[in-house]
Formats: sequence, C-alpha cells, structure tokens
Amino acid sequence: MASNTVYLTEQEVQRIRTTVKENAKKRSELRGNAREARGAKDAISQATGAALMADMGSMTMDKAKESIPALAVGQPYPPCTKSVKELQPMKLADLTMETHHRGRQLSVKRASPVVMLTSRSWTMAQDEAGETERLELLLHKTRHRKDILDSNSTFIIKEPYFTLTEEGEPTLRIDHPSDLVVLPNTQDAQPLAPDAAPEEVEKRATSHKQKGNAALTKGDLPLAHASYTAGLALAARLPTPDLARDLHRNRAHVNLLLSQFDAAEADALAALIPSPPAEPVSDANDDASLRTAELNAKCYFRAGTAAYNLGRFADARAHFERQLSLMPQDKGATANRTRGGEEEGAGGGALTAVTYDIRDDRIRVAPVGLERAIVERTAKNPSLIGEVMGLYGDWDGGEGKGIESTEDGPVVDVFRVHDIVARNAFGAGSKDGQGGGASAGLWIRAAYLNHSCVPNAEREFVGDLMIIRAIKDIAAGEEIVHSYDESGDYEARQQALMTTWGFECACALCAAEKGDDAAVREKRAKLVREGDEFLKSAGSSTNKRLAIVKAKRLLAAIDETYDEKKYRGLPRLATRRLQQWLTAASARR
Repeated sequence: MASNTVYLTEQEVQRIRTTVKENAKKRSELRGNAREARGAKDAISQATGAALMADMGSMTMDKAKESIPALAVGQPYPPCTKSVKELQPMKLADLTMETHHRGRQLSVKRASPVVMLTSRSWTMAQDEAGETERLELLLHKTRHRKDILDSNSTFIIKEPYFTLTEEGEPTLRIDHPSDLVVLPNTQDAQPLAPDAAPEEVEKRATSHKQKGNAALTKGDLPLAHASYTAGLALAARLPTPDLARDLHRNRAHVNLLLSQFDAAEADALAALIPSPPAEPVSDANDDASLRTAELNAKCYFRAGTAAYNLGRFADARAHFERQLSLMPQDKGATANRTRGGEEEGAGGGALTAVTYDIRDDRIRVAPVGLERAIVERTAKNPSLIGEVMGLYGDWDGGEGKGIESTEDGPVVDVFRVHDIVARNAFGAGSKDGQGGGASAGLWIRAAYLNHSCVPNAEREFVGDLMIIRAIKDIAAGEEIVHSYDESGDYEARQQALMTTWGFECACALCAAEKGDDAAVREKRAKLVREGDEFLKSAGSSTNKRLAIVKAKRLLAAIDETYDEKKYRGLPRLATRRLQQWLTAASARR
C-alpha cells in the first residue's frame, strides 16, 4: 500500500488511540437509547453558519485538521442489500442510538446548506413530521464530481445507522453510498398516458433529446444523462427504433464522460443499425449507406473505448476493428487498437488519512483517495465489483457478502474495499510499495501475485501501467512471486509486511535470517544504517575515490555478517543499495 510519510509523536498516537476507544465505548453505552428530539431552528441555524464559514475559508483550524484527516476503522458493517420497496418506512422519532435499523427506510429532505469538508459532508434533514436530524456522509460523498448531499434535496436512507460523530453529536451516518438513494427533484409535470398517440410520444421524446443535447453542450452531464434516459423510456413506445438509437448513441457518449463504461458499451451496441454494409463504404453517392456506416462506426468506437477502460482488451480490439472495417480512413481507431493487451490499474487521488484500526490496535496512513476512487469506479461499473471483491481483505463482507446489486443500483461494501486496498495496493513507481508518495493504484491481476524476498519477477511502471518482468528463468507451472518490501533489515521488513499486508514472510531468506544470532542481526542492521547515512552524503562528496573506498569497506563489513554456506544462492538485501551505488559510481569514473 502506498502512503506519504507522516511522522506522529507518541503523544499524538496515544491521543488518536484514546479518542477512538473512548468514542467507541460511549456509543456502546448509549446503544438502544431513544433519540432525543432537536430544536429544528437552532440546528438549521448552526448548520447554515458552519456551511457559510466553510465557504468563506475561515475555519482554518478545522481545515488544517481535515488536510490529513484521522479516521477510525475496525467496526465494519455490511451495506443494505434490499431494495427500497422491500423496506418498511420509519420516522426520525423512531430512531434509537447506535443502531442499524435493519429492514427499515427513512425519507428526508435537506433542510440546510451542506457543510463540505475533505473527508465528510453533512447537513440537516427533516422528515414529513417536521423532525430534524443531522445527516452525514463519510469519505464517499461525491458523485459525478459533485457533493451528493448538495446535488438534490430529497433522499431515502436505507437501513439508517444512527450514531455519534467523533465530536459526540448524534447523526445519521452513511458509510456505504448505496445506502443513500437520491430522488429526482423534478419529474414530468404531465406524464403521457399509456395510450397517447405516437406523434405525441415522439414529440415528447424529441424534447427530452433536445434538452439532453443542450445540457451536454453546457457540460451538465447528469442532466444530459437524465434527459436522454427519459427520452428513451418514451422512444421505446414508438413503432420505429430510429429515435431510440439516436438517444442510445448520445447517452453512450455521456456515459463515457461520466466513466460509466458498462452502460456506455451497452448503449453503443444498442444504437447499432442492423445489416451494415459488408464492404467499406467510399461511394459518396450512396448517402444513406455512408451515413449508416458513419453512425455504426461511431457506435463501435464508443463501445471499444468503454471496453478498453474496463480492461477488456480483446473486446476493445474487436470493436475497434469493426470501426475500421466500416471507416478505414478513420486512423483514430488504429492507435487504440494497437494498445490492446495492456493492463491498467485503478488509480487514486492524493488524499491520505491517518487511520486507527481497532481490530489490531495499529495506526496507519491509508490512501483513502484510492479507496474513494475504487468505490466510485465499481459503483459506476458493476462488472468490476466481482473482480475487486474477489481479492483478499480482512473484512469478508458479513451478511452482505456476494450481493452486488439491488433494484436501486449497484452495492459496494466500502469497508471491504478499505481492507482490500490495505492488503493489495501499491505505490506507482515504487518497488517496495511504500515509495509512491501520493500516487497509488490497485492492479487486480498483479494483486494475485504473492510476495517473496527471493523473487523471480519484479514490477516496473510506465505511468499507471504496471509491468511484471521476469528477473530469472521461470519454469512452466512455477509460481510468479515478487517482493513487496526490499528492506535489508530483517526485523524492519517483517514489521512492514505484517503492518501493511498482514502476514509474516517465511521464505528461504527470512528463514535463514531468522536463524541468525540476534547479535549478528543487530550488527548487520547497524552497518545498514551506516550505509544509509553514507549514501545520503555520497552525492555531495568531492573525493569520489575516497567515497568508493568507504563504500567497499562498508560492503565488505556487511558481507561478513552472512554465513557463506547458509546464504549460498540467497540474495543479501542488506548490501543491495550500496552495491547499486558502487556500480553506478564506478561506471562514472
């Protein structure tokens, strides 16, 4: 897992640990207590003031803390796996503290502006009875680059979780985005009757298409998508499919822009006009055939682009080849087609957070930007959910394991994603998983490769493309392994592997090092630290000959800590960095 280096004092570590434990204890003691009613006017006024202060940038202390937020993990729960219509309605007055109200659903309207912070957003919400309560989204709070709570005003909360914030304030907390159903603000004022004349249906469907086109021109992608979808519902009632194909084609383009690649490919293929010409069209006189070929080529291009972004490269190649067969003069597809066969990872943003995991009492720095990106990507593309959730993670999903969707849409367990990222992600550009800075990614195929301190392969990066390269001959049927951590210090390497990936390495090298006398390992570790200090200053040394002599002396001293017979055929990780420096320095002389 990639992370930025964050230094915490022992006092800061203890403060985070104590705060999380005390909050968990307090919530546990309040479990089952009836909700206490809030004063609506004061609560809304408080939220409005907080939102205004956040907008004005005057919450400097809170913003500083939010720049590297501290998050508690370790009390995971599954997302709701039922549709809204399967859940019984409830009111705010029915809530009880520290309770997941299973089998229930709550309808609310936003009653105040949204307070938007780095790792969470919150607002005040009211139900039909006029009761008011805080509604909070943790981490996964945006959709289509817009804050979910700010995008609409009416919501249904599935199986509401009523708890306390870290500051001790009662709140409806939503961790799983699929537990919040966003209801549209407006609908057709006059829905068409089922027996409406085809002319009226076509007129209304065309109006939706035009509205979608206008929204697309303005860059309002959600509105464009909604308009095309409304138009398609009507166009399906028409005796001819031409308008429906136009709407599918347009919506495919919008889905690509929204990174909804599953839907984009489906729309593009649904827009295909049957019986395209068998031969490439070049006769300008055959306008109808040329137009058909152009439209179908556009569909295949959009389908190919979608498949490529989903990592289904064989399908992408087939779609691009169909495009070229229809429009050989379109060279734009050639570049896409020739890139088939690459593998890409799900990259993440730069946001990191300090996390305290109650389950193992460990504090880590987690790439929550990557977690957020994976949740959003899989929610937009349900075909990826099974691939991601098939990776190893400490949290197996509980009762919701294996359920990927309901009638309301895809279901993604964010706690499982957190654990999967913790055990499978790497920093791009880093061989040890720790040096990638803010750039982290989850490469699904590569995640199935196990670790060994005696690897037969290594990873390299070209942008966000991970390449697994053999560094020795690998026999048929032999497992491909690479190193997650290349530290020369046995204790440091084992600690890193346990903290980040959750296992103790028992490879041949670790078995040999574990069997060394403690004094030998301590001496080796001390020499490695000396070598690291030397390498920090070696670049500024004016006497390269003297520096090389010193490096060789250190290298020889480290080599003496290895028993020749015991370590025959095994790498000596403690000497690696010095050896690499010596090789480069000797070549420059």
